[in-house]
Amino acid sequence: MEDTDLAVRLDAAEAVVRHEFTQFDRVENEGGRAACQDNWPTFRAQRLSQFLTWPGPLLASYAADLRAADVAGRNLLTEKYARMMESTEPERYYSDLAPYLPALTADRMALQERIIATQVRWADAFHVRYPRLGEGMRLLRTAQDTVTDTSFETYLRGELSSYSDQTVALYGEMIDAMAARRENLTELTVTLTVRLSGFAGLEDAEAAQASG
Repeated sequence: MEDTDLAVRLDAAEAVVRHEFTQFDRVENEGGRAACQDNWPTFRAQRLSQFLTWPGPLLASYAADLRAADVAGRNLLTEKYARMMESTEPERYYSDLAPYLPALTADRMALQERIIATQVRWADAFHVRYPRLGEGMRLLRTAQDTVTDTSFETYLRGELSSYSDQTVALYGEMIDAMAARRENLTELTVTLTVRLSGFAGLEDAEAAQASG
């Protein structure tokens, strides 16, 4: 990839992260403001490492989702966390939250579940290969959810559910392309995360966890 292409992609990803953070800053929690809402450096590193793995059209589509949400008075980050509560607090979700969230079609949900199944397999493989890094990550499966701990599977389901149909379709194309190339999105994302944190790569970060 040319340096100019990388710079353009980095600028686009940075803009999306900053837009997300403005919505994240406005998420209202029942127990009051969460500490992570005031931690821009960590938010930036985690979200930037995710978006830098995305193709340009997917990133542009999600950027458009965020802008459309602002115009419509929606907060996609609030909706993401609300949807997670279908697993962590189902009674409250169905009584207080679900009626106010956009409905998803059966086809849309089927596409999401196909994506999720692939990504959970990738995350599981990552945990096996890098167990110490894996220990610091989310629980893996929805069956492990509690009121206070949300799994990777449930988080991803909430996130995908906040995207537009176009964004989810492009996301699915990305996942299919990665699978065809035998890439692992979790590994790609965490590699960028540890590099943004100052490590040379995954092996370096894994060894640091062992020595710590």
